[in-house]
Amino acid sequence: MRTVKATGVAVSAALAGVGALHAVWSVTPWPLRTPEEFADTLVGAGDELPPAAACLAVAGLLGTAAYLVAAEAGALPPVGPRRLRRAGVRAVSGVMLARGIGGLALFGNVVERSERFTRLNTRYYSPLCLALGAGAAVVARAGAGEPSQ
Repeated sequence: MRTVKATGVAVSAALAGVGALHAVWSVTPWPLRTPEEFADTLVGAGDELPPAAACLAVAGLLGTAAYLVAAEAGALPPVGPRRLRRAGVRAVSGVMLARGIGGLALFGNVVERSERFTRLNTRYYSPLCLALGAGAAVVARAGAGEPSQ
């Protein structure tokens, strides 16, 4: 169970960190200098920041995902029925795995993106999504060992 808890903490921390970045991006392109540089690096198209509401929505979803993974791993106090938390963690896993696989299959091949974004997606963004999805799957499968409800 220690491995599941450690995996959950690591996945949760990464999701929370990426969520915090999305909240920051609702108002600024930091750590990049300009909206154009942001779009080229993190979106791969356009020349401006995504709408603030979209950034905040993604930040909220990532924060929720971080909580669900941490709670299912036994690192945070659980709220609500266990079957809903476990379903949530499974959804987190599925979404992250789909983003990782889809990013590798689509960006630069089927969906046109900037060369910079495509390179960063192949090296960092998609592999991170795959790792987070796999980690969430480990947590969803094993959980904190409490009986199902």
